[in-house]
Amino acid sequence: MNIFKKKSVDQVLKDANKTALKKNLKAKDIAAFGIGAVVGVGIFVATGEGAHLAGPAVIISFIIAGIVACLCALNYCELSTMFPVAGSTYSYSYIVFGEIIAMIIGWCLTAEYLVACSAVASGWSGTFVGILKSMGITLPATFIASPSKGGIVDLPAVLIIAVITYILFYGMKESARVNNLIVGIKIAIIIIFVALGVGHIDTANYQPFAPFGFGGIFAATATIFFSFIGFDAISTAAEEAENPKRDIPLGLIICLIAVTILYVAVAFVLTGMVPFKEIISENAVPGALASVGINWGAALVGTGAILGMISTMMVVLYGQVRVFMVMSRDGLLPKIFSKVHPTHKTPYVSTIITGSIAAVIAGFLPLDFIVQFLSIGTLISFIVVSLAVIVLRITMPNFKRMFKAPGVPFTPAIAIICCLVLLSRLHIKTWIGFLVWLFIGLLMYYFYGRKHSLLQHEENREE
Repeated sequence: MNIFKKKSVDQVLKDANKTALKKNLKAKDIAAFGIGAVVGVGIFVATGEGAHLAGPAVIISFIIAGIVACLCALNYCELSTMFPVAGSTYSYSYIVFGEIIAMIIGWCLTAEYLVACSAVASGWSGTFVGILKSMGITLPATFIASPSKGGIVDLPAVLIIAVITYILFYGMKESARVNNLIVGIKIAIIIIFVALGVGHIDTANYQPFAPFGFGGIFAATATIFFSFIGFDAISTAAEEAENPKRDIPLGLIICLIAVTILYVAVAFVLTGMVPFKEIISENAVPGALASVGINWGAALVGTGAILGMISTMMVVLYGQVRVFMVMSRDGLLPKIFSKVHPTHKTPYVSTIITGSIAAVIAGFLPLDFIVQFLSIGTLISFIVVSLAVIVLRITMPNFKRMFKAPGVPFTPAIAIICCLVLLSRLHIKTWIGFLVWLFIGLLMYYFYGRKHSLLQHEENREE
């Protein structure tokens, strides 16, 4: 048995062409999906955390993080036009590095998407309960916290995932419309914050600009880079794009340019309004407006945070469902995950199962620990995609590429180095948690995946 056996390009494209999914997503929908995933709670929280590490120079940190994310995105653009399939990094790994690496990457993506959805749902629940409390509505403590926090179940987190699961089950076009509306409101709220805050900037707050030097700037970059996580979920929409070879790269590039501009604008205004030492991370953006007496603006931004988290959950859950669907199509997961609804044209069983798992994690498990290793899975996926671009330029130089990442092999090599630097800054506890997660994935492959893999069965038939 060859666990490093690779899928041929013809096999991957044949699976994608046979898809029963509806192709109704345009570039604007895909860009909005990316913005919906990336501009979540990060813009309201990470900006404050980064400011504590870098001072006003967190503005530079966001620019650097945006450049690193763009370097990674260029590699996704090239591969998504070569192989317009729903599996994203998992499918690319199957072609370039073989089955066992694809399984590991699929499991890494699960750490990113599924855990992120649950973690954001937990954060959404806390914010939602806080808003209700400010209105004089107090919910029973046993139903707003997981057992690890003294409750029975985090019911608001479970319910919001249930609503999102239903929207994704109902149809992709409808999901895109909901997401586009939320993203439009979210961007408008961020623009309102910038417009309100710019008149209250005190240039004295920018002095000293980089109180902790380059070390502080790079430490902040490592912290806030995870605010950009989620854009890679765009590539899982390839099978549902009207013209994936055009729409996926265009959607990715629009998404990251827009997100970087929004983040830099918020960082510039925030650090100008409030001395960086006085910024409260958990309430950075609304707190800045409240500090200058614009309480209605603070409430509006709080509403933006609630909506922002909903679109983030929707996109990462969507990405997870598509990865499970493709892994099931290959035999590495039970076939039921790839079943498509005859009317709604969505992988409905995978959607229901994935949503249920996410709800259980959010409602009952200690997310404080689980969420720590989310970032490792993401960075490893970025490294694999960048490495795949370099390898394919050597092994498949004549393959038609609708989009070519510029500066290969240098740009993917720089992306790899940047991701390795960020990985090196993560705590040992995070690595231990991730290795446990990886071990569970390998056990699944050993006891189920390798025995049901369609690729391995084909090899046995050939022999």
